[in-house]
Amino acid sequence: MSAKDGESEIQELLRVRDFEGAATGALRLYGPEVYGFLVNLTGGEPDAAEVFSQTAEDLWRGLASFRGHCTVRTWLYLLARHAAGRYRRSPWNRGARTGESKLDALVAEGRSRTSPWLRTDVKNKWRALRETLDPDDRVLLVLRVDRDLQWNEVARVMLGDEAPSDGDVAREAARLRKRFQLLKEDLKRRAKDAGLMDGEP
Repeated sequence: MSAKDGESEIQELLRVRDFEGAATGALRLYGPEVYGFLVNLTGGEPDAAEVFSQTAEDLWRGLASFRGHCTVRTWLYLLARHAAGRYRRSPWNRGARTGESKLDALVAEGRSRTSPWLRTDVKNKWRALRETLDPDDRVLLVLRVDRDLQWNEVARVMLGDEAPSDGDVAREAARLRKRFQLLKEDLKRRAKDAGLMDGEP
């Protein structure tokens, strides 16, 4: 099933108020990519696993109030970013299980289907370079480059609100495009300094 078809199916489940079915579909369709995003954002699997569990729980509990101003995929990234922020601010708040057996099974499924290169040390040098970035720059890099979200979707995630005005989204998207250009230049310089681009044309 394509992502577009999957998103349509989730939207239909929301329309008929089958929130459990919609949450299950969203976690199956987008769980692996959101988990990979969190591995990049948090710097490793142990923290990503805990934040992903919280993200899944937030989705599970929040779909009934989802207003549909963006795709469920975009909203799930927004939830993940919020959960990562709460996790960073509350390091004593641990626990990778949600207490809901169906949800715990979906969390485990999302983690197990994540691309191996995101769960291993194959790209340690690049990961270490990314970890030196500001957290918002890491989010921007992963959403735009790794997840190929459109600029308006990235803007919604970065604004932290499901329903900002169209003007706010457009202004934030323009600001983020400029920030992204500066980030690319900075990363290229850092990569050269770290010897990661030696031998490239």
